[in-house]
Amino acid sequence: MIQSSELILNPDGSVYHLNLKPEHIARDIIFVGDQNRVEKITQFFDSIEFSTQKREFKTQTGIFKGKRITVMSTGIGPDNIDIVMNELDALVNIDLETRKPKENLTSLNIIRIGTSGSLHADIPVDSFVMAKFGLGLDNMLRSYLIDEISNPAMEDAFIKHTNWDLKKGKPYVIACSSALEKKIESHQIHKGITATAGGFYGPQGRILRLNIQDETLNNKMDTFNFEGTRITNLEMETGAIYGLSLLLGHQALSMNAIIANRASGTFSEDPYKAVDALIAYTLDKLAEN
Repeated sequence: MIQSSELILNPDGSVYHLNLKPEHIARDIIFVGDQNRVEKITQFFDSIEFSTQKREFKTQTGIFKGKRITVMSTGIGPDNIDIVMNELDALVNIDLETRKPKENLTSLNIIRIGTSGSLHADIPVDSFVMAKFGLGLDNMLRSYLIDEISNPAMEDAFIKHTNWDLKKGKPYVIACSSALEKKIESHQIHKGITATAGGFYGPQGRILRLNIQDETLNNKMDTFNFEGTRITNLEMETGAIYGLSLLLGHQALSMNAIIANRASGTFSEDPYKAVDALIAYTLDKLAEN
């Protein structure tokens, strides 16, 4: 039995941080970072059956073209993903009354919708990027046993290319769900590696008043290429989502609307339109079958 100190429940029986019970979530789940983006997605729903919010974790479940879908804000960063993924899994794969794992496990479909900047001139603003791999620079996932799910060849190549300082921890690489990749992909979508940083400023090369360990890291990431696959963008969630999903038996995919291009110095004339287009595209793909 899982002790109450390990799996914390609220007085009403909901999981502690998300404030959810098993009946509140669908098997198809869309992640967004910003709580205000939840309703930008559910505004397209035919109906909404459930809504709740605790801290930055806002959840709405409803029906879109006959498909039951949950939309959830995760907040920012791998630490929040650790909370969200473990509590979502508990909702479907742990009996919250007996506190024992279920014999028959449920696999969730999780798609992250975000915004990002492109690192390459040939990935223009207003385009979509699918993360074929998540490259974790955050070190959170190393608290788990990930050797059997990671890609050591790509990890070692990245470490060598960037002269990575292992005092920061060893980067990890996790592949996306091949099933969701096939379901969501089209010839118009760019694919690559999405790097996941553990912070917004220093970990992503931003310098305000503090010097950082490697001022040239972003430039080295721009030129990294592993068997024809490049790093397309940098954010703070994908690697953690991919790793925990694979460990727990769920399917995960990360999609980004490109609103800036660092190589060409351009910014989308209407970034909200680009995000809405990605939302509509993803919802239609999820509802197909």
